[in-house]
Amino acid sequence: MLAPKRQKYRKQFRGIWKRLATKGDKLNFGNYGLKTVVTGWIKDKEIEASRVVFARATKKFGKFWIRIFPDKPYTKKPPEVTMGSGKGDVAFFVASVTPGRVLFEIDGLSKDESLEVLRNVSSKLSVKTKVVTKST
Repeated sequence: MLAPKRQKYRKQFRGIWKRLATKGDKLNFGNYGLKTVVTGWIKDKEIEASRVVFARATKKFGKFWIRIFPDKPYTKKPPEVTMGSGKGDVAFFVASVTPGRVLFEIDGLSKDESLEVLRNVSSKLSVKTKVVTKST
């Protein structure tokens, strides 16, 4: 799974979300993209599942870009552990996204194929998304 190579601190606070995305809110590479509508955390497993869908769809002709990276550690305590005794161990990593953030971009496929791939990828994610094109 995706994870940072190094971290300054092992555990983080949950943090707060800003209202709208100001960075990464426009398509930079491809003609079609997937943009978030709500705030949320996207797990490293969800990003990997999306990458597999993209890789299968864009074998020789297409190209895709992943615009997010899971750099926030998510901690979890084991089951049946009493309250107290500190914070749990790092279970996985998440990418924190706000509305308007472009998650993935795709290019090199026809319009119908691109929209179908992005629809399949959006079903793998835990946040609501919408498809955007270069013209919008």
